[in-house]
Amino acid sequence: MDGTPPPPKQRLAADQLLDGLDDAQREAVTTEQAPLAIIAGPGSGKTRVLTRRIAWRVATGTADGRHVLAVTFTRKAAGELTHRLAELGVARPGDGGGPDPGHWRGVTAGTLHAIALAQLRRRAERLDRPMPGLLERKARLLVKIVGGRGPDALTAAADLAGEIEWAKARLLRPEVYAAAAELAGREPSRGVEVVADAYARYEHDKRRARLIDFDDLLWWCGDALADDDEFQAEQRFRFRHLFVDEFQDVSPAQLRLVRGWLGAGRDLTVVGDPDQAIFSFTGADPTGLTGFRHEFAGAHVARLDRNYRSTPQVVAVAEAVLADAGRPRPPRVAVRDAGPFPRVTAYDDDADEAAGVARRLRDAHAATGSWSSFAVLYRINAQSAGFEAALTAAGIPYRVRGDARFLDRPEVRAALDVLRAAAKATPGASLDHHLDGLELADDHDDARRQHAVAVARLGREYVAADPEGALEGFLTWLSTSLRTEAPSLAGDAVELLTFHRAKGLEFHTVFVTGLERGLVPISRADTPPERAEERRLLYVALTRAEEGLELSWARRRALGKRTVGRTPSPWLGPIEAVLPGATTTSPAADARAGIDDARDRLAKTRSGDADDEEPDPALFAALIEWRRGLARASSVPAYVIFHDSTLRAIATTLPATRASLLDVPGIGPVKVERYADVVLDLVRTHSDRPVIASV
Repeated sequence: MDGTPPPPKQRLAADQLLDGLDDAQREAVTTEQAPLAIIAGPGSGKTRVLTRRIAWRVATGTADGRHVLAVTFTRKAAGELTHRLAELGVARPGDGGGPDPGHWRGVTAGTLHAIALAQLRRRAERLDRPMPGLLERKARLLVKIVGGRGPDALTAAADLAGEIEWAKARLLRPEVYAAAAELAGREPSRGVEVVADAYARYEHDKRRARLIDFDDLLWWCGDALADDDEFQAEQRFRFRHLFVDEFQDVSPAQLRLVRGWLGAGRDLTVVGDPDQAIFSFTGADPTGLTGFRHEFAGAHVARLDRNYRSTPQVVAVAEAVLADAGRPRPPRVAVRDAGPFPRVTAYDDDADEAAGVARRLRDAHAATGSWSSFAVLYRINAQSAGFEAALTAAGIPYRVRGDARFLDRPEVRAALDVLRAAAKATPGASLDHHLDGLELADDHDDARRQHAVAVARLGREYVAADPEGALEGFLTWLSTSLRTEAPSLAGDAVELLTFHRAKGLEFHTVFVTGLERGLVPISRADTPPERAEERRLLYVALTRAEEGLELSWARRRALGKRTVGRTPSPWLGPIEAVLPGATTTSPAADARAGIDDARDRLAKTRSGDADDEEPDPALFAALIEWRRGLARASSVPAYVIFHDSTLRAIATTLPATRASLLDVPGIGPVKVERYADVVLDLVRTHSDRPVIASV
């Protein structure tokens, strides 16, 4: 090493850095093999291992802190990483550079974009060139390109910005965007050719204004590392030990930048989890992690498969979702003591679901005393409206993380503008008529259509309360319902957020809602890779829970005037397979009593003591044969449909109705919805004993 780094305050000895680590964590911290990929499952202590590895390398002299570069994907993660490094005594804050990237007496930690910006600025100074201004929001230029004003223009600009960001993440220039987008199956609301033209105009206008955007930072820095020998040598000398977090989320542009920093070197450590790769729509590509040994010759892979966050019950449910996919993978193992079984609830409709979640939140709050320990997760932003209204009505504080509240979103403002325009054009028409027009409007943008439907549905609620109500009354009612007395975004509050926004967070109890076909998986997920990502997205949502996990779906969901029948998500099947009798259809049911009762009945069934009777042999054989055929046709393991113990219980208790079928251990509302008709028919036709209506 070139010189001695200044000693940081209270640096821990190397052996102290291994305190409290399990064997797999200790191996990941101390191994000398490189390049190294650490596959870290949810709750496995990945940040702890990453920071301990950096500290270990510095403490043992195998890395010089002044030449360490630690890369994260968010400002929050960068702050957490530098804070933990300080607690380990690796270094103390330096005198410059600001918090992002953080210069810690030689150790540099920050986001990819912040580090690239700092490097490009230094290069511009060396070349005595002015640095272009940074365009923080693409909409500033894109609104002018799409034309128009107000929410419509903002929504269109946001759509274009998303496509441009996807293209730049994959290093696609405007002239090749259309072909690449069609090959990837992307369907932007304005069409790929229109987007390609807007992308080219955006790049032209940006250059003319001497501006660069955040995507340019990665692209330009990668170009400079490839083309500027002096800049390349400077950066590779400065950053000799690379550490990259959340590697499953790297895009081709980001991977190129990491490769540019590494060069011919081998000192690279990455941390990530392919099971949590959920951002392909932004241009991320998990093959950098899944194919790590191919990307980096001679690489080593370590695994952290112990979950310290969640109870065994939560881990079992999450693992069941991925195991059902049939892809070989080592299972994750829970370390915590046992907790309550997750609960699946089938509500009559989405309004009932929102109200039911609010009731259960209030009941659970009495035990924890903290609203912030709860989160309500949903697949799409538009679902937040029902929960915002229900929680406001119940006086429960909440915050909508990462997104504007429902009324503040451009899509909602656009829908309300449509209603205002309709009311102005036909002042004598009823509000109900205008709501019809809003629902029937030809809108190819999925997010805008979903929000318009949500607005129309709220309008129906207002009309039901005030049949003579007009638009202005509805707007006042809407503001009152979703905003008046709604708590501040700060302080102790329930978190409302999408599955995607929940990534990286954890809560004592999580409500995972809307588990229906069309939402989970989302209806537009047509290809196997898209459905696989939707499955991983549900996995991420489930693993946010530490102890309590409430799962729900609605038999009917309102779409404006129409009420559409729904079916449960196909992934509730494998979930219910690991919940022996722990599910319930009654929101008011006592969970613990239900679990204890189910355990007792299941134990009796397994021991052959249920009602002192043996299963009906003809019926049991018929059930086994039916399950075998269905499993073969569905390409799933037989236990995913029903366990042997469940079939034995059916053949013993002989349920005759859906209600009595629900009393059988191992059968919940999803399986009743899916299999009740055929199972009850088998009971009627194959049993030699009289069937009963309840057990």
